[in-house]
Formats: sequence, structure tokens, C-alpha cells
Amino acid sequence: MHRGRKNERRSFSERDYIALLDAAHQQLGGPIVCVWDNLNTHVSAAMRLMIDARDWLTVIRLPAYAPDLNPTEAVWSHLKRSIGNLAVTGVDHLLTIIRNRLKSIQYRTDLLDSFLAHTGLTLEPDTT
Repeated sequence: MHRGRKNERRSFSERDYIALLDAAHQQLGGPIVCVWDNLNTHVSAAMRLMIDARDWLTVIRLPAYAPDLNPTEAVWSHLKRSIGNLAVTGVDHLLTIIRNRLKSIQYRTDLLDSFLAHTGLTLEPDTT
């Protein structure tokens, strides 16, 4: 839940995304392939320039509306099914439960792999 100050940006800017990718690249020490939807900051001219300046970064854009190709949709679907009959005492209680469940998902590589497998996408480059 965002509780920023008045007139403060509520989401990542192009520079925030690039800083995150730069940090991931520095920590991982290898090329990065990023699959993005068509969020305005993902497709802006400024973002295109920053992506083009990084030879280690490959960005693949999803079609305009493709929930079946987005593994994140499967994560949220799984999470929503797990809280379907949950009674909470307030927004903070719900937020705590969601954070805990997302954290538990993060350590289940089999489950994460299944979200990707559900899309039919692979991590291997197409050689054709």
C-alpha cells in the first residue's frame, strides 16, 4: 500500500526501473532478459534510449493485452484463490496476510516454475 506524500510519484519512473535493472545486472553479473507489458513507463521514448544503451539487456514486450503470457497473472490468481474465504479485521491485516503469502511463494521454485510453464513461454532463446 502506497502512503507517499502529496504530489509524490506513486509508481516507478523510467529511471527507477533502469536503476533496478542496473543493480540486478551488477549483482548477477550477466545478461538480463526482461519481459514487459505495455505500461507507459515501459514503452516510453526515454525508456527505449536507456534500454538501447545497455547491450546486456534484452527487453521482450508482451502484446497489448496478454494475461495468458504473463506469469504474474498466475501469481495473483493463485494468491486470490488462497484468500477467497478469508475474514480480515482491516486493510492492514489483509496487507500483512498478502505479504506473508507472497513471501512464501517466493521460496517455492516449483510453484514459480509452474507459473512460467502455464504461459507456454520458455527461458531458452528461439533458435529458428
